[in-house]
Amino acid sequence: QVQLVESGGGLVQAGDSLRLSCTASGRTFSNDRMAWFRQAPGKEREFVAAIRWSVTYYADSVKGRFTISRDNAKNTVYLQMNSLKPDDTAVYYCTTTALYNSDYGSAAGYDSWGQGTQVTVAS
Repeated sequence: QVQLVESGGGLVQAGDSLRLSCTASGRTFSNDRMAWFRQAPGKEREFVAAIRWSVTYYADSVKGRFTISRDNAKNTVYLQMNSLKPDDTAVYYCTTTALYNSDYGSAAGYDSWGQGTQVTVAS
């Protein structure tokens, strides 16, 4: 059974940085496409960033500020978030899929999800 556990969220000031981590267990993930989504109160879950092997994808709203990376030896994916803004406030979810599809920006393109970690950016 796949399990994803996020950590690293918290309360920060605008302009600060945070690094989220997501550790996966239950099988091998080295060929998975792993991603981060986020959901703010009253809004739909939205794509943030994804990575498969060394190929990365980013939402326009975070491009240049966030960096996704992975350590396959640790079954862990990271999201380095710099220059945080109040609009980045949300619950951040880690997700993964072993499937090969083009839906990297859609929640439907993934099949396992973590419980989420709260990120709050104060102005």
